[in-house]
Amino acid sequence: MKIHLTLRNESPCKGVGIYRRDALMHLAERVCQGEGHGGDAELSLLFCSDRFIQELNKTYRKQNKATDVLSFSQPKGIFHGVPVLGDIVISLETVERRCEGSRRAMRNEVNLLFCHGLLHLLGLDHDTPAARKIMNDKQALYLFLDPSAAWH
Repeated sequence: MKIHLTLRNESPCKGVGIYRRDALMHLAERVCQGEGHGGDAELSLLFCSDRFIQELNKTYRKQNKATDVLSFSQPKGIFHGVPVLGDIVISLETVERRCEGSRRAMRNEVNLLFCHGLLHLLGLDHDTPAARKIMNDKQALYLFLDPSAAWH
């Protein structure tokens, strides 16, 4: 299995040292394999500003506020011969504010949000207490964390 990750950073927080493309690809492969998604897949990740993610949140979720991560699944499409999973959008401004500028905390937060977004693309949700526990446990598993620390 190989994940083809397209990554763009359009955030005013450029994220130097906050994320590594290869580490995110390995995380995506671990999550996809663990969730039973076999074969190669295409995935895109966009780092953006609070303002940009607020517009997406307003347009697609009818919530006029910034958020940390959004996921957009794509219709069963093929890109360069590879099935497309979808798009993940993360606000680095929110990450930076939440982590009070700590690079290590920001790196961990980006990994958590990326994992969270990918689990959404693979069909998981957290709209009930039971579903939240499942999402939390899976994030902890894939990020090698204590389940009590895996989600806010």
